[in-house]
Amino acid sequence: MKRNSIYIKCLLLTTLSLSSCHKDLLEPIPESVLTTVNFYGSAKDIDQAVIGAYSGFQARKPTDYLLLEIPSDNLYASANTSVSGANALDILALTTDNDLVANFWSANYSVIFRANAVLVNIDKPLDYKATQKDQFIGEAKFLRALMYFDLVRLYGGVPKVTTLLSAEAARQVPRASEEEIYGLIVDDLLDAINKLPQTFNVRGRASKGAAIALLGKVYVYQKNWIEAEKQLAKLFTAPYTYGLVTNFADLWKLTNENNSESIFALTYIEGSNAHTLSTAFIPNGGAPGIVDRGAEVALPSWSLHKKYITGDTRKAATITEMWRAPAKPNDPLTWYPFVAKYAVPHVYGSSGLDLPVLRFADVVLLYAEVLYERNKPAEALIELNKVRQRAFGNASQNYLLSGITNSTDFIDKLFLERQLELAYENERWFDLVRSGKYLNFTSEERPYNPATSTALSVAVATRIDLKYFPIPLKEIEKAAPGVLTQNKGYN
Repeated sequence: MKRNSIYIKCLLLTTLSLSSCHKDLLEPIPESVLTTVNFYGSAKDIDQAVIGAYSGFQARKPTDYLLLEIPSDNLYASANTSVSGANALDILALTTDNDLVANFWSANYSVIFRANAVLVNIDKPLDYKATQKDQFIGEAKFLRALMYFDLVRLYGGVPKVTTLLSAEAARQVPRASEEEIYGLIVDDLLDAINKLPQTFNVRGRASKGAAIALLGKVYVYQKNWIEAEKQLAKLFTAPYTYGLVTNFADLWKLTNENNSESIFALTYIEGSNAHTLSTAFIPNGGAPGIVDRGAEVALPSWSLHKKYITGDTRKAATITEMWRAPAKPNDPLTWYPFVAKYAVPHVYGSSGLDLPVLRFADVVLLYAEVLYERNKPAEALIELNKVRQRAFGNASQNYLLSGITNSTDFIDKLFLERQLELAYENERWFDLVRSGKYLNFTSEERPYNPATSTALSVAVATRIDLKYFPIPLKEIEKAAPGVLTQNKGYN
């Protein structure tokens, strides 16, 4: 079924050695592992190194929800979770030694290091075919830009590294400004757009369309509405053929992974190159037809649950309300909501469902936002209603221009649709921060009371400093004294 997917084992020999032998600030090359003489000598070597960079991202992606959904009003840490740092993130009690915050930092820099290794050594092979060299440059720059985009949104300014460094040199690299990091991201993506192929025969690798979509999104975060419109508009016309899948639920089926809505997704194969996300949200007792037992790391909040209104097909595809253990098929169903979005049949801890990174619905909603900011409210509403109409199967719940009297009305509706459409796709925390809504929200969690449609309200300690997560203490300690500074509000 996935004959054309990238098939990555643990990582190809050289890049595996790079990631596992050294854990300094920016993962400099261990001198005993690799020399420029014994690797990067052929196009095949570079291809393997590029695949190694994808592999690092594949390893990170399935746990992104711990940092980008649990702190939000979409998800909460189950009482059963044993993931270190998750409960603190749930109530926004962030500290500089939180394991999840530290792991995200190092996972991103691991991919950046691998991308830099490709770019530093790209001129060594002499056996490239046609546009192969440009493709590898484009892929490495796309991945580096994506990692820096995640870093700058979560931590603010971070160390800017575009080459390979010794351990001592890495210790001397300070935080660059947000503007410098965004400048690197934009430059990388512009070059990637010029070099990447229009399409790939191999799924799971970034194409020109993926780079355009990411650049458009970056411009939205910068509030550069003119350039954002220019880039995002390209994805709605030839040669691109992206479109919304007719049925929202079809997006989350193993049989429909390679669909018109997928701009860039990470590919997985059950039993070999698999992920744990499909298991993470399932109740401990399992789910019939899905898996015999679950990890129950996190559960859907009532804050999100109650926002889906009657007729919205996204609700059933996102949250399953009634549950019973597969081991007790004769037991009555129990009210026990859990996340359904990634609930495909799989063996415990080994799901083969592809995970979306950029999908067309996100682009449509970003484009709606851009058009509104460009003083084109009617056009913006058309785009917003594309997603709304797909959700309800008709235009009965479409938003009307007459119901939008000011920018606050539109932005509230836009971010509501983003929440309902992109729940558990790791957009919510970033959306809360960039909209300023993170400063004033209460998460309604469990226990649920279906009779009264209420749940336990948990007050979270929101403050303006939470716009950025703390720089991991262990990274500050690895750097030379005074080089890596901490974000405001963290000791």
